[in-house]
Amino acid sequence: EVQLVESGGGLVQAGGSLRLSCAASGFTFDVYAIGWFRQAPGKERVGVSYISNRDGRTSYADSVKGRFTISSDNAQNTVYLQMSSLKPEDTAVYYCAAGNGLLSGPYTYWGQGTQVTVSS
Repeated sequence: EVQLVESGGGLVQAGGSLRLSCAASGFTFDVYAIGWFRQAPGKERVGVSYISNRDGRTSYADSVKGRFTISSDNAQNTVYLQMSSLKPEDTAVYYCAAGNGLLSGPYTYWGQGTQVTVSS
């Protein structure tokens, strides 16, 4: 059974940091791409950052470049999203997803999400 479990969300003040984790199981982790997405209240879900476990390539949305860093630990089947200099507009439910293809997707498997709230 494929599982993606996010953790690490919480409440933080603007300017602070959080590290999200995405623990994966049930598929061949090191050939998949993992993406982080977020959905703010009343808005569509959007992509934040992606990493290819095949070759380590990464990609970031313009809104988080220079503030967020994605990394992968293939031995632990876990992808991390280090978020720094957080802003209130980063408030959202953050989801990780796995796809067996390009960084741009499609993403087949999804986690349940973890809430990130940034107070001003």
